[in-house]
Amino acid sequence: MSQPTSIIIPGGMKEGASTVKVGSTFTGEVWLDMIYYTADIALANVTFTPCARTHWHTHEKGQMIHVTQGAGWLCDKGGEARPIKKGDMIWAPAGTTHWHGADDGTMMTHFVVGLGETKWLDAVTDGDYKKRVA
Repeated sequence: MSQPTSIIIPGGMKEGASTVKVGSTFTGEVWLDMIYYTADIALANVTFTPCARTHWHTHEKGQMIHVTQGAGWLCDKGGEARPIKKGDMIWAPAGTTHWHGADDGTMMTHFVVGLGETKWLDAVTDGDYKKRVA
């Protein structure tokens, strides 16, 4: 039985990929740099302009988020949005319905590791976006 080998991604970006503006599962202007993608894992850098955010979504096997620039918000379904900022690491366990995005006064970039299938749900309303922890 052969052992698997490590994968090196030259330049930190999926071969043939480029920065793309994404839209159908986001509100506002969001840019994505796909680093690596298979059916089991997605690695990407995602940049949100002020107020931009994901739609509600879940990850089959969880998601790790590392905020690398700026500040924003993370919200689990049924709760209030909590602040996140550069340096923060977030673990969303499998099946956690959540959204994340930039604050209204700054851009935010995060590196994400999505495990398994991502299930996209409804857009986050402006009311939900503004429902925040005091």
